[in-house]
Amino acid sequence: MEFHHISVLLPESIEALAIRPDGVYLDGTLGGAGHSCEIARRLTTGRLIGVDRDETALRAAGGRLAPWKDRVTLVHSNFKEIDAILDAQGLGQIDGMLFDLGVSSPQLDDGARGFSYLADAPLDMRMDGSAGLTAREVVNTWPREELRRILFEYGEERYAPLIAAAIERRRAERPIETTLELAGVIRGAMPAQALREKQHPAKRSFQAIRIAVNDELHAVGEMMQAAVPRLRAGGRLAVITFHSLEDRIVKNAMQAAAKGCTCPPEFPVCVCGKRPQLRLISRKPMVPGAKELAENPRARSAKLRAAEKL
Repeated sequence: MEFHHISVLLPESIEALAIRPDGVYLDGTLGGAGHSCEIARRLTTGRLIGVDRDETALRAAGGRLAPWKDRVTLVHSNFKEIDAILDAQGLGQIDGMLFDLGVSSPQLDDGARGFSYLADAPLDMRMDGSAGLTAREVVNTWPREELRRILFEYGEERYAPLIAAAIERRRAERPIETTLELAGVIRGAMPAQALREKQHPAKRSFQAIRIAVNDELHAVGEMMQAAVPRLRAGGRLAVITFHSLEDRIVKNAMQAAAKGCTCPPEFPVCVCGKRPQLRLISRKPMVPGAKELAENPRARSAKLRAAEKL
């Protein structure tokens, strides 16, 4: 299907990056290239590195970025591999990085990718089709306690024990092969009051399994640790998150880098020697306004945090 994605918090992201025409920037989650197009059109002698683990997204982005192909390099990789990506391009410190951590609409809407609980497809959920782990393997081979843990921690699913037990019972009879089959098992495990909730009963569980398949939270943590040293002084880091687990990782990493010193408060002087590395652009995250939410309801949980390298 055509890869079309509405970029979230687009003007706010571009403003946060404070783009210089001769600067070097990395879009670590290229997606539909909406953010990247706005970065590229502002460059003259500068350079943009566009990264995505989804090869379908990369192919589509190549067409959209064609008007600026002389200043754009596309890379198939995971955004956590910042050091390897920049080293391969012969780059040291750069002027800005943007990460939009949401799942692209085409990934959700293309039933064949196995992300959706509304369309029947093989259980997949891989953002990178060349990766080994699939949702089918998670659902059918991971121990019940591990399933319970990821459903509770990654999906914040309060019925995680019931759902994990139901999955274990079903797979003992035969493997769970498709998205709708899994959604049916989840629905059947939940009490009546849960089924009366506004959102689909499988939404939180599918989110949790997708996060596990793609190792998303560990990748965010690794990205935040790698990004700051590769920014030059005055460089900007902008990160868009879509749920509380990601946002907590980004918030804590930025605050720690902005604080510097890790000595206990009772110490009269600093002995750790750590200095602040970032300046927070704003204490609170930027969120979509009413106009954007009316045009793109999927933006409702987005938060943008930005910081500048000292």
